[in-house]
Amino acid sequence: MEQPAQKSWISRLPFDIYTLRLFIISIVIFVAFSLLLPGEFLTIRNMQSMAVQFPEFGILAFAIMITMLTGGIDLSIVGTANLSAIVAALVVTRLAGNGGDGMSLYLVIPLSIVAALIIGSICGLFNGALVAYVGITPILATLGTGAIYTGLSFVFTGGPAITTTQLAFIGNGEIVGVPIPVIVFILIAIVFSIILNRTTFGFNVYMLGTNPTAAVFSGINSTNVLMRTYWLAGIVAGIAGVIFLARANSAKPDFGASFILLTVLIAILGGVSYTGGFGTVSGLVLAVLSIQFLSTGLNMLMLEWFPSSAAIFFRQFAWGGLLLLVMVLTFIIEQRRNKQKRTKT
Repeated sequence: MEQPAQKSWISRLPFDIYTLRLFIISIVIFVAFSLLLPGEFLTIRNMQSMAVQFPEFGILAFAIMITMLTGGIDLSIVGTANLSAIVAALVVTRLAGNGGDGMSLYLVIPLSIVAALIIGSICGLFNGALVAYVGITPILATLGTGAIYTGLSFVFTGGPAITTTQLAFIGNGEIVGVPIPVIVFILIAIVFSIILNRTTFGFNVYMLGTNPTAAVFSGINSTNVLMRTYWLAGIVAGIAGVIFLARANSAKPDFGASFILLTVLIAILGGVSYTGGFGTVSGLVLAVLSIQFLSTGLNMLMLEWFPSSAAIFFRQFAWGGLLLLVMVLTFIIEQRRNKQKRTKT
């Protein structure tokens, strides 16, 4: 009687080899900057600073991820987040601020958060309708709606930022020593992990991204899946908008302009296929951490060598270069895999 083949140690791991590789990269980046910046990078103060920074763009990365899994993308997430933040700020300042109706903050703050989520939902549903019903290419549809949402933000504010400190406890508060934005990020990661791995909707998202034609013939309602996908992305952007407002104590139309490039980079680096059908929450989380370590470390190094303005521009240059590099490497790896599959068959 033949003995069953022994499984390799890699196959016994609770995660894929790509996630393991990304985990090693994260550790290497962290250790490298700890050695290059002794007494600066690996400090409690710097760790606390990074902990409250990465949820701002990390949460938005989930909105990019869910849409990319279907083979699309949502370039309006920053516009949606800023519009949601502005509406939340208006609710707070009009109902509880100076000259407002004097309503209790215990009522106004939940109302402002709900208002932000409603705006995010509306924006997401509008994006979904353009993609699912009208048939506009996602990159063009959301590029246009992003401009619309940003324009509406300027209309609502008239240009200047809306300032309020009533939600500062969310952006700067802690629960059991863990910053609230980090807790929100963790909760979203858990929810997305459940949705993508334990629900029919998650299965349909992967199927639609892998092969849209086969998904339709298998009975999947692609229109419904796309509508729910972009609605979910809008909800996530609305949550990010609340974090924007809580962290900066103000809402403005052009906040986080560089987050689009950054979140796409995170998704690609995290293993989300830009053609759809593949991506994991664990990979995305590790990519968020890697980018935060890299951004903070580069910023510290550049501040020692160049003026602060030059350091900011170099960071964006590094993000763009890294995005292109990762996409090229991903393309090469996929080509090799396809070649190996054809050889075996």
